[in-house]
Amino acid sequence: MNIVSNIFSSSLGKKYIMAVTGFVMFLFVLGHLAGNLQIFLGAEAINRYGHFLQSNPELIWPARIFLLLMLVLHVWSAVKLSAENKAARPIAYGAWQPVGSTYASRTMLMSGIIVFVFIVYHLLHFTVQVKYVNLTGESFIDYTDPQKRHDIYRMMVAGFSNIWVSGFYILGMALLCLHLSHGTSSMFQSIGWKSPAYGPFLDKASRWLAVAIFAGYTSIPVAILLGFVKEVPR
Repeated sequence: MNIVSNIFSSSLGKKYIMAVTGFVMFLFVLGHLAGNLQIFLGAEAINRYGHFLQSNPELIWPARIFLLLMLVLHVWSAVKLSAENKAARPIAYGAWQPVGSTYASRTMLMSGIIVFVFIVYHLLHFTVQVKYVNLTGESFIDYTDPQKRHDIYRMMVAGFSNIWVSGFYILGMALLCLHLSHGTSSMFQSIGWKSPAYGPFLDKASRWLAVAIFAGYTSIPVAILLGFVKEVPR
């Protein structure tokens, strides 16, 4: 119990919590992207994938609860560390000049909060499928394909056909990837796996990986808006 208490009470422990929870959610971002990109394989592929997840609640619900716990711990540790840093220097610099830091690193807390709001909307939109946030006037719950599975392909096409929804999604992904561009690299720093020898490589790799993730996720609404991915005639 003392070990757990020390982890949650010390600054170093909170940094470890942020690093570990961030890594778990980073893996989810990659896995979620791999699943979403199946829309380019057609309705059958992504609807089969979605049906597999929805028909195995014993897998999906523990995973959801675990990810929610990771998110809560990540946000908690970020807020606590930010408060501790401000408490350590209650008087701001007279003329602060950032040296050796990036815009992403200086806005981690703010971008994280905005990303959290985006995640809530995204869950209401495509997971909970609240009718009043999809801006289509239809209920996605009623979408079914010829095999009587939930028609995820049609839902995504309908959802992203609205330019305002797609625009907010692209903005949310931009902020998420800005967050990842620094967070992925700092994760290695927090757990002591970053040295001056390969630190610059990790920084560059994190930024390029964030760009690749952004390109992957935003390719879906862009393809739908441009008409490359269309609703299957029924």
